[in-house]
Amino acid sequence: MSKISEYVKDYEPTTKTKNIAELDKVSTDLELQDDDYEFTKDGETKTVKQKVIVVDGENYRVPVTVLQQLKILIEDDPDLKSFKVKRSGSTKDDTRYQVIGIRN
Repeated sequence: MSKISEYVKDYEPTTKTKNIAELDKVSTDLELQDDDYEFTKDGETKTVKQKVIVVDGENYRVPVTVLQQLKILIEDDPDLKSFKVKRSGSTKDDTRYQVIGIRN
């Protein structure tokens, strides 16, 4: 047994979803999966649906804007095998993504 104050010093959430922009390189062959999570705000529980990929057992969220940009890249280059995502901004309202194709 441990005191709460001692336990929380080392506590890390176990189900945090990372962002695809955290990866150096992403394969276009990875499976896109549906995922959802619930959170409570102002006493109301809400469900958020998202798309994720799984890399080394970790979930990485794939924003819709990334999928839209990747679609255009693949239309222009159907043989594209990998890409990376650059992220700018720090809040929900100002975050932008740039998808960059990587030649193998």
